Amino acid sequence: MKYPYITCSPKVEILPLFARLHGEPLIIDMSDSGTIFDGMNVRNQRECQRRIDRLMDEGGHSWAISSYLENRRQLLADCPQMVEEQRFYHLGLDIIVPLGTPLNAPLAATVADSGYEAGEGNYGGNVLLRHESPDFDTFYSLYGHLNRETLPAPGSTFRAGEVFAHIGDFHENGNWFYHTHLQIITELGIKQGYRSRGYCSATDLANIDALCPGPLGLFRT
Repeated sequence: MKYPYITCSPKVEILPLFARLHGEPLIIDMSDSGTIFDGMNVRNQRECQRRIDRLMDEGGHSWAISSYLENRRQLLADCPQMVEEQRFYHLGLDIIVPLGTPLNAPLAATVADSGYEAGEGNYGGNVLLRHESPDFDTFYSLYGHLNRETLPAPGSTFRAGEVFAHIGDFHENGNWFYHTHLQIITELGIKQGYRSRGYCSATDLANIDALCPGPLGLFRT
């Protein structure tokens, strides 16, 4: 069975990525039609974090989320490679939680890769988990913007529900607000280089479901 149809199978139990989320999330639109970055330099992520914290406090939210396939041209306008390749469509689900929050494996997993991508606006600490089972086709889940010091070694294995990483700070997460980028990548997507691509172009959208399908199916609260 292919992802995301595993969510319909009684044989597959998906556990929460974050163990202590409660209440409804604040939904933040980071697309070009959103207002979260109005009046600010988008690379001033400390100011962005303060704005997100204020909005969550005002609405009584303890966490927030920003969507898959948002067109984030405005946010990425100062990233030369993104502009050159016109890759502005977000391939992950951004889950915004406090600094240091532990991440738990949603399914049994092997660490296919982990590392640190230096540079402003990049992943910082990141982990790629491989999920294999007789009950579904092998696929991968990617997590970015993590604590550099607690990354698991490639080849490590985790049971569903075990902690494998933590949310990173500005100096180690690519200088982003506190969150993780959750992205699903199929085996075909891995072969086509989506391990290192968190955004795609408009021309990629027609085939993106075969490469990086929507991650919401793997996210439980």
